[in-house]
Amino acid sequence: MTIRESTEQWEQEYLSPYAAFSRASKGRDAPEPPCDIRPVYQRDRDRILHCKSFRRLKHKTQVFLTPRGDHYRTRLTHTLEVAQTARTVAKALRLNEDLTEAIALGHDLGHTPFGHAGERALNGLCSKGFAHYEQSVRVVERLEKQGRGLNLTWEVRDGIRNHRTNGSPYTLEGQIVRFADKIAYINHDIDDAIRAGILEEADIPREYRDILGHSTRERLNTLIHDIVMQNADWLRERPEEEPVERPKLRMSQEVGGAMQDLRSFMFKSLYTNPLAKSEEIKAQELLEALFSYYMEHPEEMSEEFLDMLFKEHEEKELVVCDYISGMTDQYAIYKFNEYFIPKAWSI
Repeated sequence: MTIRESTEQWEQEYLSPYAAFSRASKGRDAPEPPCDIRPVYQRDRDRILHCKSFRRLKHKTQVFLTPRGDHYRTRLTHTLEVAQTARTVAKALRLNEDLTEAIALGHDLGHTPFGHAGERALNGLCSKGFAHYEQSVRVVERLEKQGRGLNLTWEVRDGIRNHRTNGSPYTLEGQIVRFADKIAYINHDIDDAIRAGILEEADIPREYRDILGHSTRERLNTLIHDIVMQNADWLRERPEEEPVERPKLRMSQEVGGAMQDLRSFMFKSLYTNPLAKSEEIKAQELLEALFSYYMEHPEEMSEEFLDMLFKEHEEKELVVCDYISGMTDQYAIYKFNEYFIPKAWSI
């Protein structure tokens, strides 16, 4: 028996009967020989962790554009916080940690420079629209590895695509990431807003703090415990027959409702706050200018995107969106300066 087979056997004996077992995966688009050490979801996690798109997240905006300070979240640190929260819940519920972590690490790979401001810009420019969760899937299926993609399992791609608020992940592990994403960004965005002087803890309505907690640490503890306590018992029970509908994780009405209300409060107080968002119009106009430039001068894109355009005959606006969405904040600014800002004369 290989190490992988031993791990798969352990999953069958230890994990919840509702877990996504590695040996029961729906598989990859391109079949591969199994690894003798790692089950399929562990391989997916490793592929995501080592891909270029993951590394670029460290230079992409989470909420604050070009903040002055080293401690504000980036898209990478957000991703790591989502992964840690999701793994904690998965472990407590005896669900598949490797699948959960793979989805969490990959869920934002397709995010644009300048966060949701960049996403809105590309969505308005591309006739087919642009959404970061769909782009994240395109990254792992099409763009990574010089167009070969990462060839991830179906379950990981489904979780990435459905991590958004109105998504419906097929696996319970994907549902964990969907919860963990909100838990992470609500709390770390409050922390960053307090650091920036935009909010104070006392500004959060008392009715939410009384339920969820009076600090980031207390709120994380409350939210994570609520998911675990609401689902631990039924996940241990082996169903007598196949359920008619896919099971769903739940939160208590009190805690889940307070989290949604706090999220609404954050939209009003931070996500649309002029102090936090004053640079977003500039960022959107910058990406609009780059989009127009590359539509007129596609030869300026890198070779792998030219191959997509001229050899594989992908639609131009789609390839341009691929190219721009993969940029970091600083690289987008650098290319804008190169194309549109006059340079000093050489003497």
